[in-house]
Amino acid sequence: MRLPLRLRRPLLLSGLVLLPLAWAPLDAFSKDHAFLINASPSLPNWAFWLDKHAPITRGSLIFFEPPQSELVETHFGQGPQMFGKRVLGVPGDVVSHKDDAVFINGKKVATRLEATRLGIPLTRGPEGAIPEDCYYTGTDHPRGLDSRYAEIGFVCRGQILGSGRAIL
Repeated sequence: MRLPLRLRRPLLLSGLVLLPLAWAPLDAFSKDHAFLINASPSLPNWAFWLDKHAPITRGSLIFFEPPQSELVETHFGQGPQMFGKRVLGVPGDVVSHKDDAVFINGKKVATRLEATRLGIPLTRGPEGAIPEDCYYTGTDHPRGLDSRYAEIGFVCRGQILGSGRAIL
């Protein structure tokens, strides 16, 4: 079934007028959100929805740019990287270490390793009160590179791209 010419032209013109009206909200939405694919075994899911303005609380999944270091480049390659980790500690919480155990507010949250899978020595991560606008991050993966180690340390607001949630 073909539309008569007298209907096709008004429909086409209406579509051209409405397209910019629909484009603006989609453009605004895309500036604050992203779809991410995870290639690392440190998180159990492989697809995440990122919200750049979602509140960050204990247990949130955050995506951030790790500090540049030789260790990160050796394990993950050159160029910008994005890490996804859970927030284990929030500003004001107190981080402490005893042997290879890591504690937040006296509760054990992680165990540290001495070296990476490539044999590169790892340095004990930060201790003390977590500063304002910073977070202590981690994963359940025993070899995850996270706040347990000085090479990552506290993750602060300027590094954080947003908070995400697993979708697949």
